[in-house]
Order: sequence, then C-alpha cells, then structure tokens
Amino acid sequence: MTRLWSRAALTAGLLASVLSATPAQAGPAPVARPTVQGPIPGTVPGDRLAANLADTYPFFSTPFDLARHGYVEEEFYLSGVADGWDTLGNQVATDVPYRTRLVVRRPANARAFSGTVLVEWQNVTAGYDLDALWNAEATTRAGHAWVGVSAQRVGVDQLRGWSPTRYGALDVTGAGRFLTDELSYDIFAQAGKAIADPRGVSPLGRLKARTVLAIGASQSASRMTVYYDKVLPQVRPVYAGYGFIVGSAPTRVGPEPVFQVLSETDVRTPVRPADTNQFRRWEVAGGAHSGYNGQVYRAPIQVRDLGAAPVYTCARPPFSQVPVQHVTAAAYAHLERWVRRGTPPPTATPIEFNADGTKARDELGLARGGIRMSQVDVPIALNTGDNAGESFCFLFGTHQPFDDATLDGLYRTHLGYVARVVATDVHNVVAGYLQPADAADNLRVALRSGVGH
Repeated sequence: MTRLWSRAALTAGLLASVLSATPAQAGPAPVARPTVQGPIPGTVPGDRLAANLADTYPFFSTPFDLARHGYVEEEFYLSGVADGWDTLGNQVATDVPYRTRLVVRRPANARAFSGTVLVEWQNVTAGYDLDALWNAEATTRAGHAWVGVSAQRVGVDQLRGWSPTRYGALDVTGAGRFLTDELSYDIFAQAGKAIADPRGVSPLGRLKARTVLAIGASQSASRMTVYYDKVLPQVRPVYAGYGFIVGSAPTRVGPEPVFQVLSETDVRTPVRPADTNQFRRWEVAGGAHSGYNGQVYRAPIQVRDLGAAPVYTCARPPFSQVPVQHVTAAAYAHLERWVRRGTPPPTATPIEFNADGTKARDELGLARGGIRMSQVDVPIALNTGDNAGESFCFLFGTHQPFDDATLDGLYRTHLGYVARVVATDVHNVVAGYLQPADAADNLRVALRSGVGH
C-alpha cells in the first residue's frame, strides 16, 4: 500500500512539473495606458499660426454656444506606445511611440453629466479631422460627453501643417514607418482607456464615466469594423458598446452590442444581416450619407479654419433635409440602455427594393419602407439619398421642394398638414425612432411653414 501511495505521489509530482513547464495559453492582451496632457491652452478666436501656444486654438472648434448649455470644450495631447495591426488582424508592430490629440466637449458640472461618453473616431475622408457625429443639441440635452479622437495619419498630418505650434509634434506613423494607419486601432482603444479608467490627467476633468461608447461614421465606421472584427478578439475590451453610422458594421458576434444606422444613400442592396440580441440595423428612408444639417453646421467652420467652404455642382439639388441625426440620437439612447440594462433596441422595417434590385419608390419618388421621419411620411419636398456629380455629390442626396400644385393636392389646410406631422412624429416617438425634443422641433418647423395656407 505504501509503495502504491509513493508511486501515485511520484506520478502526481511529475504531472505537476509537466504542467508548470507548459506555457499557459495567452489571453487577450491588455490595452496600454497612455499619457494625457492638458487641457492645452488656447481658444477661439485665435491665430493658428501664432508662435505662442496659448494664442492658437483647436482645429474645428465648435461654434455651438457650449457655455449657454453648461458645457466646455477642451483639447488634450494623448501619447504613449501603440501596437500596429493590418486590416486582416495581423499584428505588425509593437510599442511604437505616438502622439495625437483628443477634443472633449463635456458638462462643466458633474451633476449635469449622464455618465455616458460618446467617443468618436474622427473622420478624415475630406483630408482633415471631421466631427461628423457631433450632435450638439442632442448631446447637451442628454448630458453626455463627446470625445473626438485623431487616430489617422491624414488628419494628423493636416493638423501639423495647420498649426505647427499646436500640433507640430503629433505623429501616428512611428516616424514614417507605418503609413496605412496600422497604429490607429490601438490609439483609439487607448483613448477609450484614458476616459474609462484615467490615471493622472483625466480628459473628463472631475467627471466619472459610467458608460463609454465608440462611434464612427462612414470611413471611420469601416476602421471600427476592422477593429471589432479582427483586433478586438485579441485584446481586452475598452468600449461597452459600438455605434456604426452611415458605414459598414462588423460580422463577428461579440459580447459588446453593435448598432448600425444607415441613411438611404448607404442601403445599396436588399441583402442585409438579420437583427440579433447583439446587433441592430436601422435604415432611414430619404436620408443622405451627408445631408443638410451637417453642411449648414460645417460651412462657417470651414470658412474660419480652411479659408472657404466648398461649393458643389451636383446633378440634382443637394442636400437631403431628412434629419438622420434625430435617428442617431435615438439610437445612442437605446445603445446606452442596451449596455446598462441589457434591453435591446426596437427593430425597424428595412427600405424596400424592387425585384430588379432598385429601391422601391412611391408616386412622388420617395423611398418605400425604412424608418420614416415626418419629412418623408408627410412630405413637402422630394428628399432622397441619391445624387451624382462632382466630388462628394453622390453622398449628399437630393432636396427638391414640391411646387404649389403638388402641395395643394397633398394638404388642403395648414391644420391638416400640421396634424399629420404630429401623428407621424408621435408614432416615431412611441416606436423609439425619435426623441420627444426632436419631435417638438419638427412641430415648430411645421407651424412656421406656409403649407396648406
């Protein structure tokens, strides 16, 4: 018996030695902790080319009256070492030094803070950082913080030339070694970590983040898709949920919920993924990839910071006035609840297609199906997601007001028109596609209109 116990003990000891010598399977890699410096001095008005840092100001600083809403805008430097990844999810670099910027718009008072932070991967399709998803009214109304991350080479290179004093030391290429944004995924993750779990300087000041959501539009949504599908399975998560707006969305099913909101422009095929407990897709009839609201907001900033706002010659009158931003505001509210309570958002009817693969349209030329804002369901103009012509015209959609004869045929009285707007907006509020404050804004516009008089 003693010999048997000795043999068993020896076997157990050998097994333990073998197991201890066998490397443990590596888990997801931790996201490195960056260094945050700031707030950087300098505000509008200023001189971007000034030699003194405090005399410069942040590029694309918002003209929205933040102070009136109890908000502040601050800018920070974000630096550290980042790993590099290609678009297939292969790691191609380790610990490459970088330095970039964060733009923060947040409540000045912690008591007004919702606890939710919308972290936007700034869009660089136009050749410079664009806060494409900054919705001033909805963000301040909800008490959220918004943070813009400069993660890509094109945007950072433009910043360096725009204000050498303020941005000359920024670099996201590893001193020119990585020119296809290999570092961008880790930089975006580190920005989220600096917000969710700050050490030292916090980008939110004294505010404490409860829910940190990643959002990106168009090209930025595509970059975030690569991150979610290919990189995130190999690293520890930072963001609690993701919003992919007017762009692609992941195919991987992960633990973090994914919300995709598309304009009519972006819906090009009847083939679409099904909604699940972790994925929602909304399609906005009549909406444009880059519509009227964004153009009106950006034009004075482009004049101030770039010297002029672009003028486009499109095949048809741009820009769709269907407020896609109202739908994304509702989507963010659902995403917040989805993360915090596990409550999935409502589903939505998709845009309809004909048998030949073209979008189905009614007798007025408006898309059938989809989320139907009152601007489409109670129309006073042809709003579509389609256009053509130079440059970015294909993204602008169309807006062609109906003539008096058409309006008279649709609406016999002003009161009747307003009542139909209200009915549609009430339906959308109840369905979860529209927030009450945005419905009230639609009502004010309808009351001021001359339709039906």
